Amino acid sequence: MAEKGVQLEEEAISCSVCLDLLKHPVTIPCGHSYCKNCIKSHWDKEDEKKTHSCPQCRQSFTPRPVLVKNNMLAFLVEELKKTGLQAAPADLCYAGPEDVACDVCTGRKRKAHNSCLVCLASYCEKHLQPHHDVPPLKKHKLVEPSEKLQENICSRHDEVMKMFCRTDQQCICYLCPVDEHKGHDTVSVAVERTERQRELEGSRHNIQQRIQNREEDVKLLQQEVEAINGSADKAVEHSEKIFTQLIRLMEERRSDVKQQVRSQQETEVSRVKELQEKLEQEITELKRKDTELKKLSHTEDHTQFLHNYPSLSALSESTHSSSIKIRPLKFFEDVTAAVSELRDKLQDVLRETWTNISLTVTQVDVLLLNPQPEPETRAGFLRYPREITLDPNTAHTQLLLSEGNRKVKRISKKRSYSSHPDRFTDCHPQVLSRESLTGRCYWEVEWRGAGVEIAVAYKNISRAGRSDECVFGLNDKSWSLYCYNDGYNFYHNDAETPVSGPRSSRVGVYLDHSAGILSFYSVSETMTLLHRVQTTFTQPLYAGLHCNYIDTTAEFIKVK
Repeated sequence: MAEKGVQLEEEAISCSVCLDLLKHPVTIPCGHSYCKNCIKSHWDKEDEKKTHSCPQCRQSFTPRPVLVKNNMLAFLVEELKKTGLQAAPADLCYAGPEDVACDVCTGRKRKAHNSCLVCLASYCEKHLQPHHDVPPLKKHKLVEPSEKLQENICSRHDEVMKMFCRTDQQCICYLCPVDEHKGHDTVSVAVERTERQRELEGSRHNIQQRIQNREEDVKLLQQEVEAINGSADKAVEHSEKIFTQLIRLMEERRSDVKQQVRSQQETEVSRVKELQEKLEQEITELKRKDTELKKLSHTEDHTQFLHNYPSLSALSESTHSSSIKIRPLKFFEDVTAAVSELRDKLQDVLRETWTNISLTVTQVDVLLLNPQPEPETRAGFLRYPREITLDPNTAHTQLLLSEGNRKVKRISKKRSYSSHPDRFTDCHPQVLSRESLTGRCYWEVEWRGAGVEIAVAYKNISRAGRSDECVFGLNDKSWSLYCYNDGYNFYHNDAETPVSGPRSSRVGVYLDHSAGILSFYSVSETMTLLHRVQTTFTQPLYAGLHCNYIDTTAEFIKVK
């Protein structure tokens, strides 16, 4: 009874606007009570109508009533607060939009505490009590509150669905086998649940096993991450030390060259200045002799002239100009040339060794996973764009580069390119890219003319001579798609493969270096696969172009 009394008091002293305990309770003329601020805000919104109403009974008042404090309710609220029996917050007692409401409560409904699968109704704690007290109701199946109880009712017969049709895989009521499920394989929902429960347990076991396996994989991968990070940190640290040593050695050699040049400079300048001083002293002496001889030449006393002449005419030993030989040297220009030669050699060495270092780095592949599928649309390929420029040091003398070294044209008159070990010579008008290609990358070539070869090759492909070792596609170091007006041919290691496909002035090339995939596509409004290579690349690749005829052009397009 005490519980009931508290419940009644909670309802009596709750505001129907904010659904919480009354704060500064006031009672309006119709007898209903509200929080002072709640009813004031409600009436403020109605001021324009010139009439004010009760939020519960809708009775209207004109003029706006004066709000007077309800001392009795205020006293009750304070007493409840003192005894600790204040009403629970509305969001805990009463059903909100996302809660399951009690089906028995009238007016303002409370949250359901349980749902009954027999009654197919939900009850708050108060209305659930008979299920705990009445013996027949104690046998009912109580579950967590559910809004889906009506789904247990057969929409055709309005009966509880206590059977399961295995033929149609759906729950049915006991009347369904008479008509639409006649002759079907039916069992009780309890039997079907038992079987499905076993399947569920099996599924859970499999899931838990997979979770365990995946957790072990995650731990293994975490160990690999730590190992990769540790190895990478060590490699960077050691590389830094080695490069620091190289830089220090270069600094020492630079200092040595500077010191030797300055020392030789000082020696040679000293020698020249010493000789210069002797000559200047001789000039001074000769000028003095000349002055005295001039004075003697004007003497009228013949005896005095003859007496002084022998001493004045005698000259000291002269530094003959013929003993001074200036060699036709460029002074220290030869040192500059020697240092430049060293620089060129170092650049060549670094370029070659960098290829090996880069390949070694890219070969670090921890996971043995299936390669990512090749893109199916141009947008997919454009996720791996690669901007490519041509290396002038590799260009044949009949090739003219332009557009920032992205475009090449074959010309009839040879250009006077400087000699370089990377340059293609003889009869092969070819050129390689400056950039090495690893990982996944995609580029496009726009071509015009009678025919062009779009290729990839290793850095160590031969550059000189008329043998097949120099020509794209005729050796094991290069792969080439020959595009001409009537179609395509693919070449590798001197083997020719006819290629069919729509002619297009633009060809797309996709490379997945680690997966060993090289694909050529005809690019227009759509992309058509021309030829795909599946192999193992052992070195970084370089893009190449071979212009077969005069005035043929090819350009690496900037793809975005």
